[in-house]
Amino acid sequence: MRLPAQAEGSATRSEVAEDRVVRFARIWSRAIFPATATSLTRQELEDHLLPQARVLSEALHARPFDASPAQRVGAYLVETHCTDPEALSGTLGVIEAYLVLYCSDGGTESAEEYRARCARLQHGLAAGFARALRERTLSEQEAIARSALTARSDAQVALHASEERFRAVFEGAAVGIGIADLDGNVLEVNEALLRMFGGMDGHVRSRNVAEWGHPEDAPNVWKMYGELVRGERDHYRVEKPYYRHDGTVLWTNLTVSLLRDADGKPQYQLALMEDTTERRLLNLRLRYEATHDALTGLPNRTLFFERLEKALSAKDGSRFGLCYLDLDGFKAVNDSLGHSAGDRLLVEVADRLQACATAAGEMVARLGGDEFVALTTGPNTEEEVTELAVRILTALSTPIRLEGRELTVRGSIGIVEGPAGERTPAEVLRSADITMYRAKGAGGNRFEIADAEADARAITRHGLTNALPAALERGEFFIEYQPLVHLHDGSVHGAEALVRWSHPQYGVLGPDRFIPLAERTGLIVPLGRWVLEESVRQAREWQRQHGGRAAGGPLRVNVNLSPTQLHHPGLVADTLRVLESSGLEPGALCLEVTESALIGADDELLEPLRRLAAMGVDIALDDFGTGYSNLANLRRLPVSVLKLDRSFTRGMQQQPADPVDVKIVEGIVALAHSLELAVTVEGVETGAQARQLRELGCDTAQGWYYARPGAPDRIHALSLSDAVTP
Repeated sequence: MRLPAQAEGSATRSEVAEDRVVRFARIWSRAIFPATATSLTRQELEDHLLPQARVLSEALHARPFDASPAQRVGAYLVETHCTDPEALSGTLGVIEAYLVLYCSDGGTESAEEYRARCARLQHGLAAGFARALRERTLSEQEAIARSALTARSDAQVALHASEERFRAVFEGAAVGIGIADLDGNVLEVNEALLRMFGGMDGHVRSRNVAEWGHPEDAPNVWKMYGELVRGERDHYRVEKPYYRHDGTVLWTNLTVSLLRDADGKPQYQLALMEDTTERRLLNLRLRYEATHDALTGLPNRTLFFERLEKALSAKDGSRFGLCYLDLDGFKAVNDSLGHSAGDRLLVEVADRLQACATAAGEMVARLGGDEFVALTTGPNTEEEVTELAVRILTALSTPIRLEGRELTVRGSIGIVEGPAGERTPAEVLRSADITMYRAKGAGGNRFEIADAEADARAITRHGLTNALPAALERGEFFIEYQPLVHLHDGSVHGAEALVRWSHPQYGVLGPDRFIPLAERTGLIVPLGRWVLEESVRQAREWQRQHGGRAAGGPLRVNVNLSPTQLHHPGLVADTLRVLESSGLEPGALCLEVTESALIGADDELLEPLRRLAAMGVDIALDDFGTGYSNLANLRRLPVSVLKLDRSFTRGMQQQPADPVDVKIVEGIVALAHSLELAVTVEGVETGAQARQLRELGCDTAQGWYYARPGAPDRIHALSLSDAVTP
């Protein structure tokens, strides 16, 4: 992987090479750490492997080439207890995939030559690993055999005396046994205990018990020890760690008993030790795997929630700050370059995020996919959390090189900050998630700070979205009708059907609250079909009960069509079925389509509307004047009515009317009439507006000046009274 151009410009060639070797060692340590049997942390293992990575890098470039250094690297793995076959397999895989990638220096060797050298280094390392493992195994087997022979010989002699019998038990016991005086001086230890401490007799026998303290000792260990040597207790049992002579840690289950003389006076202390190091390492490894992300090595959701819960439960007046990061457009990387490249991108992002959160009280975790979180705690998180977000976005701004190309990484961050003790982890994560999507909706590559009112609106929208399907099944929707009035005589021309939601919790909701949600979820198709069926049925009912005719033709019903419905293949068939089943004439139905939905529409999209128009159904272009469409396109649209947006009528509420609005409306009406289109105006609120629009030649209008949306029976009463006298 190449360093960013800016970094290469400011670093020497040797520094760049060393940085690549360090990154190779990091990948190597991650690959084999789960298969190691030492007490080293992953960072400590990386530090041990770094010199070996340099050996492999130097061998790769050596002239003449020599693969023997790789054998020493294989032997070193055995020396550091990386003897599991998975450690060898992981090492060979890392060398094959990353040695040439990170350690080639762009010299005279060809790519084929580098791959050949890499293969020979793999063979050498495997041979050195196998040889060292065989020698170690033979040595251990020989030692075990000698111990077994010695134990059998000692046992045979010890049968003749009680002291010899005790010695046989003492030396042959599988657990470590040690005897010390009351001052803590070690007097005797058996072979099992010596082996636990690395086999160095002098390191154990010359020690005092008091010297075996360890930073991870339980607080009460030495308290109980003092009580025992003073004769205040007879024994105690604890889990205790010790340092071996080589610096590694030995974990034991320790039982210490007090030995008294015939008079009951304390005389010696007897320690029994069971080596639990391997068991503890296994538990730690299982714990690590359960709490860390396998791909990036970062803490996972489980560990993050533990830390977050701890931060939120603090009672010392501390605060917390959380950054919730989601990469913008990550799916495109997986789709175009493959999931392997996507994984490498996530690893690089994780490294950069970890470098951003190094201060005390800061941590970074991967929740899953391309979602990461960064947490900071302390008294000044109000400033620190925004600084952390800025550092993250800055770190991501440097392109990442993958598959021979540079990728620009962008991210959206939601920030939640506040005092501890007021919210649960689930509430904090929900708020951060909502805020992150607000940042993404604002264009991405930015951060937003959580806002309680915005969270409440988002939660309400989510609740409404989830409730939509059941609401349709339970019949919670109903329709109100707003009259369409002829401007020249004030008679009712028809009515526009406006759907409402009678929500059991929020009351009656207008279409602006739920239609966008229905669009996003796809429920707009069944909901729109229900509105069409109900509106057509009601129009036919008007005709059956009252003759249902307005001046110039049948009383009409206008039904809105959403963009999603326009694209639905069953639009024409559904409309035809509804008209035929109700018996309503096609001319009594007008379908309203917003101007923005038809901007740039091709013939395929217009074909269903043309078929409906050919059947006799009127098509109205709703909200005309807001979509910045080409007026010349009106000739190719199958519309018969233009509905002017209410923004044109606002300028006519006061007298004199806004001359600009008047001129615009006058021009639109002239154009529409020249194309044989009727003009309907929305939002008529005053008599002055109505008179002005009538003088400009508009055909029909609707608005609160005539009537508010209401029950269907009000339409007939309004039509009988001729609505409003002109």
